Amino acid sequence: MDLQTLLFMFFGGLGIFLYGIKSMGDGLQKVAGDGLRDLLDRFTTKPIMGVLTGIIVTVLIQSSSGTTVLTIGLVTAGFMTLRQAIGVIMGANIGTTVTAFIIGINISDYALPIIALGAFLIFFFKNHRVNNIGTVFFGFGALFFGLSLMGDAMKPLRGAEFFTDLTVSLSDHPLLGVLVGVIFTVIVQSSSASIALLQTLFDQGTISLNAALPILFGDNIGTTITAVLASIGASVAAKRAALTHVIFNLIGTIIVLILFIPFINLIEYLQATMSLNPKMTIAFAHGTFNVTNTIIQFPFIAVLAWIVTKLVPGEDKMIEHKPVHLGEKFIRQSPSVALGQGKKEVLRMGELTEQGLKEVVDYYKTKEKKHRELLPQIEDALNNLDKVITDYLVQISYHSLSDQDLKTHSSLLNTVMDLERIGDHIENIMELIDSQINNKVKFSESAVNDLDRMFELTSSTLRQALEALQEDNESKAGAVLANERLINKMERDLRKKHIQRLNDNLCTGTAGIVYVDIVSNLERIGDHAVNIAQAVIGDI
Repeated sequence: MDLQTLLFMFFGGLGIFLYGIKSMGDGLQKVAGDGLRDLLDRFTTKPIMGVLTGIIVTVLIQSSSGTTVLTIGLVTAGFMTLRQAIGVIMGANIGTTVTAFIIGINISDYALPIIALGAFLIFFFKNHRVNNIGTVFFGFGALFFGLSLMGDAMKPLRGAEFFTDLTVSLSDHPLLGVLVGVIFTVIVQSSSASIALLQTLFDQGTISLNAALPILFGDNIGTTITAVLASIGASVAAKRAALTHVIFNLIGTIIVLILFIPFINLIEYLQATMSLNPKMTIAFAHGTFNVTNTIIQFPFIAVLAWIVTKLVPGEDKMIEHKPVHLGEKFIRQSPSVALGQGKKEVLRMGELTEQGLKEVVDYYKTKEKKHRELLPQIEDALNNLDKVITDYLVQISYHSLSDQDLKTHSSLLNTVMDLERIGDHIENIMELIDSQINNKVKFSESAVNDLDRMFELTSSTLRQALEALQEDNESKAGAVLANERLINKMERDLRKKHIQRLNDNLCTGTAGIVYVDIVSNLERIGDHAVNIAQAVIGDI
């Protein structure tokens, strides 16, 4: 075969392999349900549970990078602490070895029938679960078919003198092998693809075990680049989690390079005693490396957390997403007391909402990232509290309540919905400010002054509504209703002024769209503040 055909086969096979991995992971994830985030959130309270959860999630989505990025997202959102994240990252490194073991079961001859079965389940059934299972089979077959194409393209290398010389150099210089593994994995963004290719080369006899193992270690380091990229622009805690992933794999590689000869002897012993085929030999080497690395470093999770905290300095503001006042014991003891606890949690949700509005106002005025970073955390916290508080209040409703408690119960349920919707409008304003920054949109001086006044009036109205709720003060609630009329009038006036500025060529169309949308979201926040006040008065 000519060089062009070989290159087409290799890169085409690589593409099919990567698509197969993604399809299999997507299918498994859908079959398992959409609870992976909840799984990570609920079962990572202890480091050992974090490791086990990391293994399970990685097996389901077939990507350690995917698990790490998901973990970084949870850390960024404040759902997970750094120590919990470290345990999950360790588990992800073990879970990713499953792909290598799957490849070790050499069934490339059946790749096309498996793809056909997957396609049949996808296109000839209308049941979503069957379709998802079909996606798993299709991805599974594509994985082996792509690997087979890559293997065929690599066969001529076995007789190439330059490649023979390269493998000798890799055997003599393990650090060079590590570097090759890092570079290739960074390029293809998949350690599974790198290790699968390594398994194929070793299976063909193109590369020796001495040369293959350092590349394997480099693949583990290279896969951390995805987590590093995901942490760019994220919170300090997310940056620390990504750096932990890098350090964890670097330390593991250093340890195994120091003990390189004993490690090779161990793998050769396993190969001989268990009659492992070449692909399965690499899979066992991969699994042994990651499991041993986790066992060694697991007792030092606190030390790893301390190291990355020193390397990535800065204060990371974290939002408490979980309720702090609720508990089923209150419902069992007294529904009235439980309702009081529910009100405390609703007021805490209100404080978070008020904080969110303050942060988005500061972001609008300063354009500083420190204000922008907290907003997604606050939105996630509000969404979580909306669900948890609503469920709690529903449980209370199953018990007998006095007329006054029924009024309070109804008021709190409505308030929770309004606070969650305010959070959505705050997120909308944040995205509009992002658009303003990205498109370099500037408002005229009069527009800025008008918007400042509307931000101030909306903020004070929300504050009054929450104070009215806290104190059950109908007088303050009445003041909110009066403010809402002012907000509505201001919104109409600002729209008219905006049209006038457009007519006078003082404002661009793009700036006008962003401006009017911000004003509309502020007006809607005012409406929800009024709903809270009306709940206090009893007019709902």
